[in-house]
Amino acid sequence: MSILAATAISIAMLQNVSTDFAQREATRLDACIARIDVDAEEAYEDALAWSFEGNRPGARQCVALALIALGQEAEGAARLEELANATDGGTMEQRALYLTQAGNAWLVAGAPEAAIVTLTNALKIMPDEPNLLVDRASAQIMLQKWPEAIKDLDRALEALPGLAAAHQLRAEARLNMNDLQPALADVKAAMAAEPDNIDTLVLRGRIREAIRLADVKIVAPQTE
Repeated sequence: MSILAATAISIAMLQNVSTDFAQREATRLDACIARIDVDAEEAYEDALAWSFEGNRPGARQCVALALIALGQEAEGAARLEELANATDGGTMEQRALYLTQAGNAWLVAGAPEAAIVTLTNALKIMPDEPNLLVDRASAQIMLQKWPEAIKDLDRALEALPGLAAAHQLRAEARLNMNDLQPALADVKAAMAAEPDNIDTLVLRGRIREAIRLADVKIVAPQTE
């Protein structure tokens, strides 16, 4: 056998080993994440044990997600951001996923400023991804930055027309800007997509009440 042939066989064997290892890691990560929904404390302990075997990305991701499930959202978000910026963080798509998860954790932690920074970094990898835009708009709304939120939601709906969450959030932003008829149109679009969404039903009631009060003010007789 020639040296070139032996080298080719060796490379193929290494590629197979690498593929098998990646598959085992992915399977272990799926199992770890599934365990979080059942017992977050146990999942956290398992993820720590896994990380002691080599501190691989899947282990670090599961540790972070378990911390978030255990109510330590800020710590989990920070760890996910570290993973997204690590040399072994994986593909750009994987890094965008870590940033997305971190951004949502910052939202739950009540830190919209941090969420905006993180989600903006994710959007640099996946521009105009509608769910990321909706997440960032959620943070903008928490900060009462209504025009900024509407801009993100317009982009989200351009990318994915009829997205219920985008219509609902844009209705909220428009309501707060007293742009009532467009707000009502948005809430109707959200209900068409998700007719049983309680939050949307409540929002519709608020918008209708705002319209009623605005009409009363318009037709109310002037007092001397």
